[in-house]
Amino acid sequence: MLEVRGLQAGYGLSQVLFGIDLSVPGGKVVTLLGRNGMGKTTTIKTIVGLLGVRSGEIRFHGRALDGLKPHQIGRLGIALVPEGRQIFPTLSVRENLIATSANRHGRSTPWTIDRIYALFPRLGQRTGQLGSSLSGGEQQMLAIGRALMTNPRLLILDEATEGLAPIIRQEIYDCLEGLKQDGESILIVDKNVEELSRIADEHVIIEKGKTCWQGDHGAFQAAPQLRQQYLGV
Repeated sequence: MLEVRGLQAGYGLSQVLFGIDLSVPGGKVVTLLGRNGMGKTTTIKTIVGLLGVRSGEIRFHGRALDGLKPHQIGRLGIALVPEGRQIFPTLSVRENLIATSANRHGRSTPWTIDRIYALFPRLGQRTGQLGSSLSGGEQQMLAIGRALMTNPRLLILDEATEGLAPIIRQEIYDCLEGLKQDGESILIVDKNVEELSRIADEHVIIEKGKTCWQGDHGAFQAAPQLRQQYLGV
């Protein structure tokens, strides 16, 4: 579904990515792992068109994404839950969800507001509240719901549970586990490796802007030294 090969990118004169390789097969959950500052968010921004490609290629269902605007990439079926949530603070919960609602690819069982409220009952209880009045965890739920309302073919989450209380993190991971069971394709960045292990099919580890390891979950579990070498503090 998503293929990234030899990706290089950066900000101004500063290069951050020096060779990222990763793939997300249809219906699979792939994690993007690495210590802080290794280029995970930069990789995500480049995939969704917020940052230009300097070298390499990004292909989605066989189509090159280089040069496309973020809204064009979104219409192809990639939805981002960004770091920091970035919901619309002056819109209500319901308005946040309606604002992105679309089913461009003719999904037979599309995401609707009722389905989002079933997934996150807290949002249903706060349907008329402004986004700015929600807790951090509720805003993250809303950001996920907003992305799902585009009925994406690929869902990308950047720092899925950063700064959230343990009980809220558990709710988010329960949600992601349900999405996996429904066959959603997901690329996720998060620091909670143990929780990621519940849902991940494959892992990609990056170090200093390069892919240094990738493989399935079984291979990752069989190599505990990877966590200390590339993920430990």
